[in-house]
Amino acid sequence: MIAEYERAQILERSRRGKRHRALQGQVSVLSGAPFGYRYKRKTDHSAAYYEIDERQAGIVRWVYELYTAKSHSIGAITRLLNERQIPTAKETGRWERSTVWAMLRNPAYKGTACFGKTRIAPRMRVTRPLRLRGGVAPRNSANHELPRTEWIEIPVPTIISEETFALANELLEANKKHAPRRTITPSALQGLLSCAKCGYGLYRTSTRSSARTIHYYRCLGSDGWRRLGGPVCDSRPTRQDLLDEVVWKEIARLLEDRQLIEDELERRLKAARNSDPTQRREETLRRDLARSRKSIERLLTAYQESLLSLEELRSRMPDLRSREQACLSALQAIEDQSQEQEVCLRLAESVTSFLERLRSSVGALDIIERQRVLRLLVKEVLVGDDKIVIRHSIPLPTHPSRWKGARRRQ
Repeated sequence: MIAEYERAQILERSRRGKRHRALQGQVSVLSGAPFGYRYKRKTDHSAAYYEIDERQAGIVRWVYELYTAKSHSIGAITRLLNERQIPTAKETGRWERSTVWAMLRNPAYKGTACFGKTRIAPRMRVTRPLRLRGGVAPRNSANHELPRTEWIEIPVPTIISEETFALANELLEANKKHAPRRTITPSALQGLLSCAKCGYGLYRTSTRSSARTIHYYRCLGSDGWRRLGGPVCDSRPTRQDLLDEVVWKEIARLLEDRQLIEDELERRLKAARNSDPTQRREETLRRDLARSRKSIERLLTAYQESLLSLEELRSRMPDLRSREQACLSALQAIEDQSQEQEVCLRLAESVTSFLERLRSSVGALDIIERQRVLRLLVKEVLVGDDKIVIRHSIPLPTHPSRWKGARRRQ
């Protein structure tokens, strides 16, 4: 408990300190200088700052020119950078599309580096590194972008003009809607498929026969053009219509398996009833909260009685306030957990009614409705040469009219 309190206190102090320095315009709070700049450390005579690397800055200007003036795609720019053997920031490896895309979105190149662009949140999607470790993230590890109004701007040297940057971002927004890669015709399993051999995701592709277009799911690791060393996986493409039908039939069969759902509900009920350690921790936190508030009252009383100076009060009060806030945050987390347990106790009737409605219309759903059902019930589908593994989940309602993300069950 003491370690958790100290950790929360250090994180909060670090966050406030970084935000304060960012508001003062110090670049030291940023994670590092982007491509095109060199980070100059703080000295006795000057604060830390960004210095333009003219060689890299010329590459940045060339990339923006290709994208805005010559209408090159991000993929075409990436291929040009690799064909001309232009070194990356670390001078190892190759250029990737995501790197060029991030370069075109980075406001530092127009003279305003930004702090606080993202926030840490629980990871909802299973990425390849997580999949190779078993599919469980040990801590909050996903970065979600915050609204542009919440970013803190820090002035840095300018590499491109604001007009060029605005045009590039306008083209990026249009590219989201009109790019050829955009999936016009959805498929039921898009975004849920992964290769059982290499862990990379599967994407949809197609080929044309004399009579019709046939769609396939293909592993990203089997594409040789994506890597300098060639493909890393030998998985064969899988027919989209066959795989969609197999997975949908399995989910329809799962909905008929009442025993599986009842076993899961019973497991959660037992976990909710056996929560004595949580109750003991709550009692300890309430005692610590009472002590902190008692100490605050004593300090205020001592100051009113002129037994304590204002400087001493200011030096001792922040620590007590921080301890009080940490206890309140921990109690709030326990309260949220207890509310989830109460939801779990009321889960049986809600899930049963939901599944009954789903069973009644399972055969008459279109692609969009099947996609919604599969994303609600399926966490991931692992596709191998001779085996398909479906990792499914049971939805948890947080409100009678809403369904929240589900817990994994395989």
